[in-house]
Amino acid sequence: MVAVVPDPIPARMKGLNRAEVCDANFIEFVQRWDGQAAPRPGGDAPILPGSTLDAQGFDALFESQLVSRHLDLMARVLRVQNKVFYTIGSSGHEGNALVARLARHTDPAFLHYRSGAFMAERFRQLPGMDPVMDAALSFAASRDDPASGGRHKVWGSKPLWVLPQTSTIASHLPKALGTALAIETARRVGHGLPIPDDSVVICSFGDASANHATAQTAFNTAAWAAYQRLPAPVLFVCEDNGIGISVKTPDGWIADSFSHRPGLDYFFADGLDLASGHAQVQRALEHCRRTRRPTFLHLRTTRLMGHAGTDFEIEWRPLPELCAAEAADPLLRSAQIALESGWMTPAQVLARYEAMRARCFAAADVADQRPKLGELAEIMAPLAPYSPAAVHAEARRVPAAEAREAVFGSAAQLPERQPPRHLAIQINQALHDLLCKYPSSLLFGEDVAQKGGVYTVSKGLLKAFGPRRVFNTLLDETMILGMAQGLANLGMLPIPEIQYLAYLHNAADQLRGEACSLQFFSNDQYRNPMLVRIAGLGYQKGFGGHFHNDNSIAALRDIPGLVVGCPSRGDDAAMMLRTLAALAHVDGRVAVFLEPIALYMTKDLHVPGDGQWLFPYPAPDQALVLGEGRVYAAEANDLVIFTYGNGVPMSLRAARTIEAELGWQVRVVDLRWLVPLNAGFIAGQAADAQRVLVVDEGRHSAGVGEGVITALVEAGFGHLPLQRVCGADTYTPLAGAAMCVLPSDNAVTSAARVLAQDH
Repeated sequence: MVAVVPDPIPARMKGLNRAEVCDANFIEFVQRWDGQAAPRPGGDAPILPGSTLDAQGFDALFESQLVSRHLDLMARVLRVQNKVFYTIGSSGHEGNALVARLARHTDPAFLHYRSGAFMAERFRQLPGMDPVMDAALSFAASRDDPASGGRHKVWGSKPLWVLPQTSTIASHLPKALGTALAIETARRVGHGLPIPDDSVVICSFGDASANHATAQTAFNTAAWAAYQRLPAPVLFVCEDNGIGISVKTPDGWIADSFSHRPGLDYFFADGLDLASGHAQVQRALEHCRRTRRPTFLHLRTTRLMGHAGTDFEIEWRPLPELCAAEAADPLLRSAQIALESGWMTPAQVLARYEAMRARCFAAADVADQRPKLGELAEIMAPLAPYSPAAVHAEARRVPAAEAREAVFGSAAQLPERQPPRHLAIQINQALHDLLCKYPSSLLFGEDVAQKGGVYTVSKGLLKAFGPRRVFNTLLDETMILGMAQGLANLGMLPIPEIQYLAYLHNAADQLRGEACSLQFFSNDQYRNPMLVRIAGLGYQKGFGGHFHNDNSIAALRDIPGLVVGCPSRGDDAAMMLRTLAALAHVDGRVAVFLEPIALYMTKDLHVPGDGQWLFPYPAPDQALVLGEGRVYAAEANDLVIFTYGNGVPMSLRAARTIEAELGWQVRVVDLRWLVPLNAGFIAGQAADAQRVLVVDEGRHSAGVGEGVITALVEAGFGHLPLQRVCGADTYTPLAGAAMCVLPSDNAVTSAARVLAQDH
């Protein structure tokens, strides 16, 4: 049942904006109400006959709805005064308070941006917290905002287990599902959870977002898990208001699309009516918690006041349609329930309504006076925390000797006691060490388990650590990274593999928009540490074309807070992995370990059989310093070559030719760390250089070389004779043509000759 405004749109209201219309509608509805009130129910009696919602529960929910509504109204008024900086509201979605009331505050929640009532209701579960003041501080972008520290208007709370989201367009669904899957994973690996074992994960989103590819990958994976009887206790809450900004959702689409989908258990609830919606939401939550199956709750809502304050719906949406939406306002129905049940009189309803208005504006006035972020260092402080001493100590911490011997077979078989090895083997040995060192670490991806990876880099890990810690996933990079975030959210150390660099791009937003933003938007209250392994770069002698020879990391280079390391040799790889794992463990960082496929099996440097690209495994107490490169021929300064990855052995070979032909002493600098580039280290290596050559196997546009040259110029070395050797701006073709688009030994030597001719 939906309340009906006696006069859908009085003439005197036609000049008002829609927020004012909704406000006036409520007041006028209550003032005009002349129905028959039932005897006032007791607090623990049903608010209406047949409802499972008791009167006290209704009272609390109604208040949460009022909190949400008046925060929206306050934001619309104060935005024009530049006191509020966010106007995407929750009006029409206030029924989501039912989900908060029936869930626990320890059920992790990943929320749609129209979740004001959910938050107000969840705040009740921990005494002493004020949802109005917290929200006002967030609206005002105050430094004192307890969720983000003034960095964004987010619905988030550390004590309430609401992980902050910004403007979600379904990008949060994979990590929500990943968190649900992680609950069972933690039990299986013996990891102590920070939440109760029977927790469920709440994930809300709009009907328009349900169509997004990122949402569909989460639904598919949830169904895939259910099909295999893997516990995945996630409650997907689709708040269906029938419209996405201005794009209509066809009537019946959500129900038709999801009510019969295998592996997703469908429930419907009327979010416009607290009295009837309560039992429906309760059934969905109880089902999810009891069965541990992915559950889809289709929550009926409406959208009031437009998408945001800048959306003047009256200009593009027919007036009768607007009036119909406003007549379905859930606050009108709640007022009707309060009046018909005898719980409140009209005067009491209006008094509470106006008291909440006053409370929200008073909180906004206080929030406006509170300090805001004003210094760059303060703004960026939670983005990329780094504790050098603690990270280095953790990286050098050695796993228990007995555990290592059990993993590798015996003391005699420890990798540091073996002959020098190539890159793939040393990465494999280092991964054995990491899984031994961190009992809550898990390695997963496509083909990493029984097969041991397409290049056997993860060979033997399944046998050593078992299927609970080393396992295959769907062929879905978005969900691989979503699973990683879920595991990290619950305190584990995920080591996901992306099989090829080219496969990352359709999932990159899971790093850019989700994983790397969490510390920033939660003011470092939430962390999702992870170490992402990606096989990539070029030089596979024409095999596989551009999907297996992706020489561009431009998509990774501009992700704030991300660390990218790229080794060129085995010993560096082992020590880099230890540092990256320590960085994740200590500072909660997201790191990418970029593995040059073409160097996996490389043993020789100059001539076949010389074995000069084989190196001893570094002792387990050795690690790299973040940002520090490796320098070959440190005293040479006639020519300094900056490079990384495949470019390192290439440049070393070219250096021998250059020295013989031009008589120059050549220094080769392996950057090793590509994001962020260490500008100080680069400048230090250029300080005594006579000439500089940048060898970047990436493309001409947006390659690492651009960053190196910028660092040199900004450090005052723009006057040095300089050349850049890099890949062409093209996809990598198949067969021998591939070598025409990538740098070569001869290209490096030729660039040195140009420097000799010009200077």
